Amino acid sequence: MRTVDVIVLGAGMVGTSTALQLQRRGLDVALVDRRQPGEETSHGNAGIIERNGFLPPGFPGDAKFLLNIALGRWPGANYSLSAVMRLLPWLMAFRRHGSRTGVQRLAHAMNALEAYAAGEHRVLAEAAEALKYYRRTGAVHVYRTEAGFEATVAERHYARIFGVDYHELDDLDLNELEPYLTAEGCRGIFWPESESVSNPGAVTKAFARSLAEKGGEIMIGDARRLTRSHGGWAIATDKGPVRGRAVALCLGPWSMDILKGFGYRFPLAVKRGYHQHYKARAGAGLSRPVVDAEMGYVLAPMEKGIRLTTGIELAERDAAPTPVQVERAFRKAREIFPLTVPAEPGAWMGSRPCFPDSLPVLGAAPGESGLWLNFGHGHCGFTLGPVTGHILADLITGVPPVIDPAPLSPLRFL
Repeated sequence: MRTVDVIVLGAGMVGTSTALQLQRRGLDVALVDRRQPGEETSHGNAGIIERNGFLPPGFPGDAKFLLNIALGRWPGANYSLSAVMRLLPWLMAFRRHGSRTGVQRLAHAMNALEAYAAGEHRVLAEAAEALKYYRRTGAVHVYRTEAGFEATVAERHYARIFGVDYHELDDLDLNELEPYLTAEGCRGIFWPESESVSNPGAVTKAFARSLAEKGGEIMIGDARRLTRSHGGWAIATDKGPVRGRAVALCLGPWSMDILKGFGYRFPLAVKRGYHQHYKARAGAGLSRPVVDAEMGYVLAPMEKGIRLTTGIELAERDAAPTPVQVERAFRKAREIFPLTVPAEPGAWMGSRPCFPDSLPVLGAAPGESGLWLNFGHGHCGFTLGPVTGHILADLITGVPPVIDPAPLSPLRFL
């Protein structure tokens, strides 16, 4: 049986980053997933390393807005009624965390994490020879109405408090920044400290290769077969059984499949999302991700074309895909940017693991020696994977953490 210091379960951005951060501290690491690295949620996101994102996703309270969601008129959301009914307690908790106190708590926690996010990405990317995927061109949020722009007053307020740079834009400014946008009458915010990548899945795979080249193990295995073993942990893999003195659970939307078996009841919900790559009119392009904030989708320039990523779908995690949002968002996107035809057949679907306070769980699992948790990053897994991996590696090795992990403690839900 192969013995390592830490078994990391989950080979998305959070898991590969955690494994690399542990390896950088001299630990022997095995990275275990049921699939190859970077082939689930970390493959399909918008590839943004955010430096804004201080507020939780808005909870719809306007009756007209709710009606538009119910009737399928808003591209930013889709739902299964049975899933919504099952998620009612979570949705009510999410709404409670949208209070002034909850928002303030989230803003300060996210600022602390995002202040380190881009730097931690670049440390790992440089070691993995993956800097070629990274862009320091910022991100722009477009608002089709003055009311939509004015609704960002709280986010701009926190940006000023935290010293995060942003530029308010009119339609002429938007066209100067992105000449192929049709932005007449729109407002915008440019976030120059945000970064992005041209292929999120390739970045995750590069991180995993870097781990293997430096002696780490990449293994295929079913995390549900995790067992306690002689004071540590063990799991069967394609390379035989592996035992670890500790295990780091970084399984995103699949985390509770394992944790329920150990008696944990974390309030994790799953929001599904889709993407589709499109071609643009000849000569047209984007230099950075464009968030159409009021319509709930993102246009991100990728190696395969312009990636259109949708908002949220409340549906059962393993239910068949229902990519109706892609077509709805595509129709809205063509109003502001000259998309033409799909660059590949079919839409991709992934799942975002979300807690009602919009923060991940990170730290030691109460009552289980050697079990460590790093999951529930919501819409920010790609942004936060390297920095939460750094914090967890600090905790596991007994080093004072680079950021106070108290706001992320598992104890807040137990």
